[in-house]
Amino acid sequence: MRDFDAWFQTFRDSIYTYDFFTDFKKVYENVDNIKVELNILNSLIGSKNIEDDFINIIMKYPETLKCIPILLAVRQNEIIINDNLGKHLIDFNLFNNTDTKLYIKFMKETGIFNLLSNSKIKSLQDYILGVEVGLDSNARKNRTGKTMESLIESYIQNTGYKYNETYFNQIGYADFNNKFSIDLSSYIKETANKKFDFVINKGSKFFAIEVNFYNSKGSKLNETARSYKEIAIETKHIKNFSFVWITDGKGWESSKKNLQDTFNSMEHIYNLNDVENGLFKNLK
Repeated sequence: MRDFDAWFQTFRDSIYTYDFFTDFKKVYENVDNIKVELNILNSLIGSKNIEDDFINIIMKYPETLKCIPILLAVRQNEIIINDNLGKHLIDFNLFNNTDTKLYIKFMKETGIFNLLSNSKIKSLQDYILGVEVGLDSNARKNRTGKTMESLIESYIQNTGYKYNETYFNQIGYADFNNKFSIDLSSYIKETANKKFDFVINKGSKFFAIEVNFYNSKGSKLNETARSYKEIAIETKHIKNFSFVWITDGKGWESSKKNLQDTFNSMEHIYNLNDVENGLFKNLK
């Protein structure tokens, strides 16, 4: 029988790779997509008559409007504003849909006119590059999941499993029966949109695998441990099927008790140390 504390001691601080921090390819593409419009709006930097200059630009080049929200690090081009006069929908897609006075008020009240007219920046393209880097940091949580999946997949492949032959990825719970003739619908609740990260076919047996890595604490960890414990218990007696959970990360330190409870209830719960020590070769 495995010792939980000894197992937990092997958890990792990080799985960061060099491309985890910022997806510069995506950042550059986003800036490049609006560089012409940004260069037109550059003429507002240092303007002494910025309201009139702005109206002239959007009248002549209405396509520049789509750049305004990103100046505030906002992706959507329709923004609802509440003020003492009520609620206003400001449309940055189509010039004709919004009163120019609302655009002026928006630019003034949000501080964009001040940013531009007082020459707080030298180039909108450089400014937006910084904004995009900042926004891209929000995607790091997703990149952690993708990094963990890529790491696990590399070990699966190195063990000798072949993609779409002896291992598969992103297999829906509801699709399991069609693909592998194993019906999970009676055992796993809310199966419609759920997917296993990987499925390994070893002989006549199928191992359905979920993977995750948690850098930081949060309420989601407790729910994840509870949910996966439930799946393991509910599917325990399905012939030729095993549920496998691979998790890691120091985020679990805040939810150690819940993880231990799941550890004590699951046969197939592992971490990256287990993976490195031949997990996929030894699955049975």
